Amino acid sequence: MNKIVECVPNFSEGRSAGTIKVIAESIDNVEGVKLLNVEPDKDYNRVVVTFVGEPDGVAEAAFRSTEVAARMIDMERHKGEHPRLGAADVVPFIPVSGVTMADCIRVANAYGKRVASELHIPVYLYEAAATSPERRNLSDIRRGEYEGLAEKLADPKWKPDYGEAKFNKRSGATVTGARKFLIAYNVNLNTADLAVAQEIAMRIRESGRPKKDAAGNVVKDARGETVKIPGTLKAVKAMGVLVERLEIVQVSINLVDYETTPPHVAFEEVKKQARTLGVDATGSEIVGLTPLSALLMAGRYYNSGESSEERLLAAAVERLGLSQLDSFDPSKKVIEYQL
Repeated sequence: MNKIVECVPNFSEGRSAGTIKVIAESIDNVEGVKLLNVEPDKDYNRVVVTFVGEPDGVAEAAFRSTEVAARMIDMERHKGEHPRLGAADVVPFIPVSGVTMADCIRVANAYGKRVASELHIPVYLYEAAATSPERRNLSDIRRGEYEGLAEKLADPKWKPDYGEAKFNKRSGATVTGARKFLIAYNVNLNTADLAVAQEIAMRIRESGRPKKDAAGNVVKDARGETVKIPGTLKAVKAMGVLVERLEIVQVSINLVDYETTPPHVAFEEVKKQARTLGVDATGSEIVGLTPLSALLMAGRYYNSGESSEERLLAAAVERLGLSQLDSFDPSKKVIEYQL
């Protein structure tokens, strides 16, 4: 492939093996597209799929998998720990080789237009493809989630970028766009207290938290906007999540620029903040794939005298606790080893 685009759609189904299989097959059957990873999570009730290919093939695979999700996932019945807006919740396109961000923006627009036209699902554009600053951040678009979507669509400010402002009860809405490579990274805590994970998330995420006065009221500036206390980490989004099955909580993190804040920096910061609250960060997990360089950075941090790629990876996996919940296999989790 001379031009490689990566697509990492997140579908609101992590428990039905049959549905996940059909979604994966719809992608794998597209000529010129390589399916790299399918990672379901029963607690989040969500599956993250990763595939690559030429721009046209990737756009076709993204549409076909969205079509399957629209047919097989009923959002009126969906429950899960992760925020979501629709069956095909978010479908980002990422430049890998021989393509630019502008190329991926064009792919996102073509995909969004087709989904709205043929599947009658409202579509929002985010990140580099956003049509306004208010729509750049995924969490802003997703605020209110599926349950609040009908009300959001009734607000003229939230008219979809593609499709009618009409609530699709079964499929919800889809968010698509173009962005840099993002690492979905969760840090495990040895507690089931969700408030602890939420507190740590607010401390570390770049957007921080609202500032409050002595009486506990949110402080506003002269323009009436909320004053924020910035978090400790740049290019980081985070929230607290309860994993009931394991009786633990996680700080669920999106590393939106892993070169600015790599996984080991996020892990060490969560450990530091956790100690102040009387708990420990016991391990972590990477959802989907990761660039090799992110793990090598961690390996060099924990084993500065090492030069062997294999031993650096081993150091990263061990010190980040990447195999605490499920065995971490670099051959399956590192994107360069999959291409």
